[in-house]
Amino acid sequence: MAKVSVIGAGSWGTALAMLLAGNGHDTILWSHREEQAAELSKTREHKAKLPGVILPKELKITSNLEQAAKERDVLVLAVPSVAVRETSKKLKACALPGQLIVNVAKGIEAHTLTTLTDMIEEELPGVHACVLSGPSHAEEVSRGLPTTCVVGARDKKTAEYLQNIFMSPVFRVYISPDILGIELGGALKNVIALAAGTADGLGYGDNTKAALITRGITEIVRLGVAMGAKTETFYGLSGIGDLIVTCASRHSRNRKAGYLMGQGRTMEQAMAEVKMVVEGVYSAKAGLELSRKYQVEMPIIEQVNQVLFEGKEPGDAVRELMVRDKKIESWDSSWK
Repeated sequence: MAKVSVIGAGSWGTALAMLLAGNGHDTILWSHREEQAAELSKTREHKAKLPGVILPKELKITSNLEQAAKERDVLVLAVPSVAVRETSKKLKACALPGQLIVNVAKGIEAHTLTTLTDMIEEELPGVHACVLSGPSHAEEVSRGLPTTCVVGARDKKTAEYLQNIFMSPVFRVYISPDILGIELGGALKNVIALAAGTADGLGYGDNTKAALITRGITEIVRLGVAMGAKTETFYGLSGIGDLIVTCASRHSRNRKAGYLMGQGRTMEQAMAEVKMVVEGVYSAKAGLELSRKYQVEMPIIEQVNQVLFEGKEPGDAVRELMVRDKKIESWDSSWK
């Protein structure tokens, strides 16, 4: 049994805390809001995010960060990507050198182009930052529906330790050394999901969705390899797996925000209507800046940025993607 604390009581943090408690670990769920922690403790239900799902009685809930973080074997950082740096700073008084911190948010810091595990280790020198990612909507994990994810860590022993902590009969965990690839896949698929949702909002069909998914993963692979990640990572759970579920699922906040923009809402109106953090909006800028830094062509991400931040009409963005210069999908030197 491990001592695990989940820092962040949104839908994903709550679902993971339920999973960990159900696996028999001494689990604490931390909320930054005292009133939310009190309500969750009393009602044993996250009515706003996971209605109808009952929290296990073994799960402890607190708004006291020191109580949640001090002398724990593993901290699962489940705050939105835009809050990772601030939360890491708050953990300085509690986290210990050598402590395992598992990031489960998906994003890249726009103004520094820093991945979230790198950011955690910047703010908390001496900790071991790892990542858990994959196609895993909280609504389904909290209800015990079969799910697979991947853990990324710098050494195999740590990865296997975390694999054992998270693994259950309904939550299968793979391991990988490619932390960078896992994080890039998790962050950039949200941008492609905005595009897929926008296409849905415009009334386009399955052909369009398939094109955005397949050409979207091509863009992500291109950038990831240029940055030093492994190609095979992007054809696994945190790449194509997460991309498919985020582009297609009714649970996807990024797809929903895109859908609303396709129907005529502005980015701000769509985010307000979704009522949850739309990570792809923040990752879009970072993806575009990374494409320029590494001189990688990413036309879908470029058009998403123009729709989000430059007022471009979504239909015009799709048309521009369709009439680009002719391209070759694959090449063989024997082909003449």
